[in-house]
Amino acid sequence: MKRLSVKIHGKVQGVFFRVKIQEKANSLGLVGWVRNAEDGTVELLAEGKSGDLMKLLEFCKDGPEHALVEKVEDSWKEINILSFEGFEINYT
Repeated sequence: MKRLSVKIHGKVQGVFFRVKIQEKANSLGLVGWVRNAEDGTVELLAEGKSGDLMKLLEFCKDGPEHALVEKVEDSWKEINILSFEGFEINYT
């Protein structure tokens, strides 16, 4: 199991990015969260199988319709157990 942390830069707020990430993560059986950050980026933390996390990361690089992704930062960590149940949108 792995944990993927992602920060997505560009025109990524107000374009349903969080909803689409949640849908994709749920379809892949991943757990974690996604949120809008104060600096205009979208941040997410997802846990699951590395192959499924790679699919989510590739989705983040393209984004949904109307998004304009300029840069994606990602970091990975090995984990032994999942920290979440389900994948949620955090409204902060």
